[in-house]
Amino acid sequence: MTVEHIAAFSDAGEGGNPAGVLLAESFPSEAEMRRIAADVGYSETAFAVPDGAPDRWRVRYFSPESEVPFCGHATIALGAALARHSGEGRYALALNEAEISVEAAATADGYGAALQSPQTRSKAARPELVERALGLFGYTGDQLDPALPPAEIHAGADHLLLALKDRADLAAMTYDLDAGRALMREYGLVTIMLVHVRGNSEFDVRNAFASGGVLEDPATGAAAAAFAGYLRDRGWPHGNRIHIIQGEDMGARSSIIAEFGDEKGTSIRVSGTTRDMVGK
Repeated sequence: MTVEHIAAFSDAGEGGNPAGVLLAESFPSEAEMRRIAADVGYSETAFAVPDGAPDRWRVRYFSPESEVPFCGHATIALGAALARHSGEGRYALALNEAEISVEAAATADGYGAALQSPQTRSKAARPELVERALGLFGYTGDQLDPALPPAEIHAGADHLLLALKDRADLAAMTYDLDAGRALMREYGLVTIMLVHVRGNSEFDVRNAFASGGVLEDPATGAAAAAFAGYLRDRGWPHGNRIHIIQGEDMGARSSIIAEFGDEKGTSIRVSGTTRDMVGK
């Protein structure tokens, strides 16, 4: 079994978030998948096996420390791997808790891929969670952007959203990994998403992923889908399409496009390009 190393949501052939992808006839044991994900060392590795039809696959995602229900960037990487090995087109994916799809096609630099997320939902964040999260990062309430109130957002996985008024505050993000891991696991969060509004449809983002043993994710497709759903729920003037720039502050600029209809709760189309990790 060979793990492919593919960066998803790359920007002009650079950056992106590396993911491992393992295509196999059957899943290794859970212990073995955890070991492989830890050895690969990326924020997630996707494991996929045929699921009864040529265009249908069963998928599980593991971080170095835990299994996660859905991972956007690893799904985009999986789409590229499936297109390379099984042909371009659309694939149905059965996750632990949802049914989604990914489609991919070759480009001049690699592959372009798009996933359809699980359904979305959002709610106002619990005040005590907001207070503790602000304390984790050393922020205060007056640094938050009132246009986008703190929220618990979901699209296959749960995230806390905190929007910051000043770009400099986003750039200064820092926190203790162990404290972040404890907080995220206590509240069932996969990431804490920090956002700065660049424009009505363009956002700078950082995602803390301590729950998976990773300080920061350079591109987070699951959180992007959840955030798009949140914007739609609030009636934000988005034009049914947003562009997320992530990873810039960690030297791995990534580009994520999210497109969606007007009906609340429906799936989000999240797309981007991939590149193979040279030397891996």
